[in-house]
Amino acid sequence: MRTLILGGARSGKSGVAESLVGDADCVYVATARPFGKEFDADFKARIASHRQRRPSHWTTEDQRDLCECLAQHSTGILLVDDLATWLTARIDAANAWDSPMALLPSLERELCEALAAASADVIMVSAEVGMSVIPEHPSARAFRDALGSLNQMVAGQSDRVLLVIAGQTLELKA
Repeated sequence: MRTLILGGARSGKSGVAESLVGDADCVYVATARPFGKEFDADFKARIASHRQRRPSHWTTEDQRDLCECLAQHSTGILLVDDLATWLTARIDAANAWDSPMALLPSLERELCEALAAASADVIMVSAEVGMSVIPEHPSARAFRDALGSLNQMVAGQSDRVLLVIAGQTLELKA
């Protein structure tokens, strides 16, 4: 089963994803990667908050790429948090901030193939970026467009799609 959970910043999407796992064992795929040598203080606090919420029997995978994790873990539940930070890290690694849309087809193909091949249940969290203002900076607009496209592709491959707004969950696809 593939589940995609979308929501804005601080919408509660990660908490909803974690509640779907419940008491089951889970591999938590943390996709945030530091820019340079370290995260800034705010981002460190966000990561710490997510770590504190995870049950001790969950395994955290934060060193390998998402697609590699999907291929490696063939059973159980993978909770991916989140696709936006995965996309950010991949764009950053390719130094493609001037044209992230050029990188997108290969990333979508890679993720699509990894999802199709994964035999574990996968719960994916992603930022919904289509409901906010149009960013002023060209790279921010390009990122928003790339993530929106990626979200559409993943939603198309998902069995279930949820939207979380202000802690409230709407089922978009069942």
